Amino acid sequence: MRKPQERLKDILDAIAKIERYAARGQEAFEQEELIQTWVLYHIQLIGEAAARLGKAFHESHPEIPWAQIVAMRNVVVHEYFGVDLLEVWRTVERDLPVLKHQIEALVKRLEELGYGG
Repeated sequence: MRKPQERLKDILDAIAKIERYAARGQEAFEQEELIQTWVLYHIQLIGEAAARLGKAFHESHPEIPWAQIVAMRNVVVHEYFGVDLLEVWRTVERDLPVLKHQIEALVKRLEELGYGG
């Protein structure tokens, strides 16, 4: 079983991969299917990693919007053809930078506490 810190680093890795292509801008995202697919796939990974951290971990770290992260993953997976790309882009621009900061702070806090998982 993977440790929480490994799952948190999975989230940070997925965010970094999204950032790489989001840097091309909204127009590229709207026009290039491969970028859309890339971003959606990594949003799935973020949600999956978040879900697998478990309820107890979520409750121990309520500053992070775990339910919304998992819900976004569920929308991407189960309502794929109904995904609103404008809302996905807003998530990339507005929410991912905040989430990145929160996860980085959490990883640092866990490391300082010597939390092994």
